[in-house]
Amino acid sequence: MNTATRPVDIDGNPYNRMFLIIVLLVGAFCTILNQTLLATALPDIMKDFKITASTGQWLTTAFLLMNGIMIPVTALLINKISSKTLYIASMTIFLLGTILAAVAPNFTVLLIGRIVQASGAGIMMPLMQTIFLLIFPREKRGMAMGLAGLVIAFAPAIGPTLSGWIVDTYTWRDLFYMIIPITAIVIILSFIAMKKVVPLTYPKLDFLSIVLSTVGFGGLLYGFSVVGNDGWSSKTVISWLIIGIVFVALFVWRQLAMKEPMLELRVFKSPIFSLSVAISSFVMMAMIGAELVLPLYIQNVRGESAFHSGLMLLPGAVVMGMMSPVTGMIFDRIGARKLAITGIFVLTAGTVPFMFLTDHTSIISIVIAYAIRFLGISMVMMPITTAGMNALSNTMMSHGTAANNTIRTVAGSIGTAILVSVMTSVTNNQSPASSMRKLDPAQYGQKMLDAVMNGMNATFLVAVGFCLLTLVLTFFVKGKQKQFSKTGSAAD
Repeated sequence: MNTATRPVDIDGNPYNRMFLIIVLLVGAFCTILNQTLLATALPDIMKDFKITASTGQWLTTAFLLMNGIMIPVTALLINKISSKTLYIASMTIFLLGTILAAVAPNFTVLLIGRIVQASGAGIMMPLMQTIFLLIFPREKRGMAMGLAGLVIAFAPAIGPTLSGWIVDTYTWRDLFYMIIPITAIVIILSFIAMKKVVPLTYPKLDFLSIVLSTVGFGGLLYGFSVVGNDGWSSKTVISWLIIGIVFVALFVWRQLAMKEPMLELRVFKSPIFSLSVAISSFVMMAMIGAELVLPLYIQNVRGESAFHSGLMLLPGAVVMGMMSPVTGMIFDRIGARKLAITGIFVLTAGTVPFMFLTDHTSIISIVIAYAIRFLGISMVMMPITTAGMNALSNTMMSHGTAANNTIRTVAGSIGTAILVSVMTSVTNNQSPASSMRKLDPAQYGQKMLDAVMNGMNATFLVAVGFCLLTLVLTFFVKGKQKQFSKTGSAAD
């Protein structure tokens, strides 16, 4: 290929874009996979280290917390450190955490390994999206973000299924050992494949902003994460949410007051970008419903194993993974409006059947409805995100991806907290008196099952509410021509 037609980095040197994309996707797959990789391994880890379920759950909670904390900081890192160096550093940190977790002699070391893993993984998603958006022209960004969506959707979805099979066949340590060689190969290849493709602005390092961001977003994420167990009235929940809100408010105030902010919040001056963040956040909240409740239903009500639970939900992940690049290409042709409206209709249609879930609902119908939901999500999530990012200049890309991912992460936590509390409160309110257990065990069991099912149905009713609210927002999305005519001049 003529070097004149090949893409070039910020130094004007040509590079192999496909090679770079493959290395980015494989690296991102490894890091994002770890969000849910321990889903079915927890019982074995509890047995080995003699810990309780609430203690063991910190392996997932701490990973997601650190992941969320790192996302807003990444905007600063992307603009201060070359994309090649930052990618290699984040993957190396992730590798060190993975090795530490694999050889952990006790729970404390395993938890530290997970936190180190998350420190590297938290940089990956906004970095990958920023690079994808900058190495493709606007008219091809839909396809590029579709490829990113394939990894973002498929990796966490396959985690429980893969985890269940490996734990049943080998040991939980092998979940980490299998990641080590792949990550090592990615790091080696990244020295060749990765290039400096993100222009640097060298912002000043503001430690106060980092502290405010870490405490603020960390407090919010932790507060919402413990609502399911402690309830909204818990002092722990209330105190952490207040701390989170106060520190986030101080963080926002400081960013708006600084000439060179860590995270440029003025990206929200773009109506298209702000609308895209709102839509993708509500879709995230609606998506959480099925991902949260269905495993509980399949395992606790239908008596299936965690592995089979993951296996039943896998077709939905496959549909979303396969469709993400396709919907990306469609976006490049017709824009986000029609895709988003159609996608939300499909998502709603796939969610409504779960409002009428019973203890004898056909498993096949559950698998199909779940797949329909994710077909709808694939038509909305990445296309609407790409439309929002297209409204920003290239210099704002890193800030846009960091802001979008941060708010989506918090929205996912809020959605989880709301849906868990709805399910718990409805179940508790309709549960039979404990005295009935001795007087009439059969009737008590049936009434308890009814209460559980009503709690799950109520959860999906709320999820449908999120869908309908999102549907209203999608009608405000502009057509392709209007989007490009308003953003083209500001792009570069």
